[in-house]
Amino acid sequence: MFVGRKRELSSLEKLYHQQGFGMTVIYGRRRIGKSTLIREFLKDKRAIFYTATKVGKARNLELFCQQVVSLLDPSLTGVSFPSLEAILDFITDRLSGDKLVLVIDELPYWAQDDGALLSVLQKYIDTRWSEQDMMIILCGSSLSFMENKVLSEKSPLFGRRNTQIRLEAFDYLEAAEFVPDYSAEDKAIIYGITGGVAKYLAMIDPRGSADDNIKAQFFNTDGYLYDEPRNLLAQEFTDVALVNNVIEQIASGSNTVNEISQKIGQNSSTVLYALDKLIQVGLITKKKCITEEKNRKKTQYVLKDQMFRFWYAFIPKATSIIEIGQGDLYFDRVVKPQIHNYMGSVFEEMCRYYTLKEGICGAFGNTLTEVGTWWGTEILLRGSEKVQQSADIDVVGISELDKTAVLGECKFKNEKIDKNVYDTLLRRSAVISGKYRIIRFLFFSLSGYTSWFDSIQNNDIALLTLDDLYHA
Repeated sequence: MFVGRKRELSSLEKLYHQQGFGMTVIYGRRRIGKSTLIREFLKDKRAIFYTATKVGKARNLELFCQQVVSLLDPSLTGVSFPSLEAILDFITDRLSGDKLVLVIDELPYWAQDDGALLSVLQKYIDTRWSEQDMMIILCGSSLSFMENKVLSEKSPLFGRRNTQIRLEAFDYLEAAEFVPDYSAEDKAIIYGITGGVAKYLAMIDPRGSADDNIKAQFFNTDGYLYDEPRNLLAQEFTDVALVNNVIEQIASGSNTVNEISQKIGQNSSTVLYALDKLIQVGLITKKKCITEEKNRKKTQYVLKDQMFRFWYAFIPKATSIIEIGQGDLYFDRVVKPQIHNYMGSVFEEMCRYYTLKEGICGAFGNTLTEVGTWWGTEILLRGSEKVQQSADIDVVGISELDKTAVLGECKFKNEKIDKNVYDTLLRRSAVISGKYRIIRFLFFSLSGYTSWFDSIQNNDIALLTLDDLYHA
């Protein structure tokens, strides 16, 4: 089943149907669905699809030649070509007829061992293919390589591409298409444990319950996701122990360089090096306080991949239990009672997405241009004593057009939102109101609201549920 990616498919089809030469670059972290997208696009098209591997320059050339010959002239099976130029000449001589799509997937694996590959492609694009009816797709999982070596001004291919697609995880609405018959709560949980990553969503069997799928994939030794973080880190990094330690600390709530350095006993430069690599492969992202984005002290490192966050929260401490075959029992007794707590930050992210999606269209009385979160401190009066405590606002949507804002609070709990949540948000709004005029307060609740809200006569308040998020 192919789900979503309508915009990306439309972009590829538009380029394909343009007369003459066209090139696009597709990149994104592993498991995100790049190859699946390309295969869906290539249906019923004349195409050479080669996936490079870590086998060196000569072997990649040999395998590429086999792929080319099998499509363009199968009678020549077994023929070898002495150079990349020779096989590209072979392709060029056979471009008449239907449009040809040439795909090199996992391009960095080949290009890193063959420093001339990109320059040779550039030469053929400029001298032999520019007037031909063909399309090239270059694809890769190494974000840094694709951005610095393929897309940047320093690349031999700079200026040759027509389009580029950075493929991201599915949002919560797209992820729900994988489990259309689930309840809104279970759709959210499946999104929360997969992070919207295409490969992980594809492992979910919609015929089983959410709990059954989580048990099968995470809490059994033959589950695809039981070893996935270890496998992915081993594929991407040579210093697995270091990056694993860094991820562990971030997953447990240490979100600054100094905190992580102290916890793992490494200096700041080593930690920054690991963080940079984790950002490059799409596992970690920088989180900034929306009203103080230039304040380095208010930069946090958080797991971008929710599956990693779920895995590190529950799997390492249960490995021995899972390996003796009691993973299902561990899930029922230990993990299931904590699911709502785990989902708290996932639900906040869903609510921010919803707020931006609706807010850009003017649903809250302004045109939102950015949505994020705020954190810092607030001062409370307890009797005659002033007390400082940490504070945060889950959803802060701002409009730079008219300096207005909407603020939101999110609760993924089996209890209704009451007056105290309302009072807290209104109190904390003071930290934003000095910079932006607040025009709406949004509340997002899994379990609804107490009767106290029935008496509120305030059009500036929106009471939303999880069902509202899925029916926007």
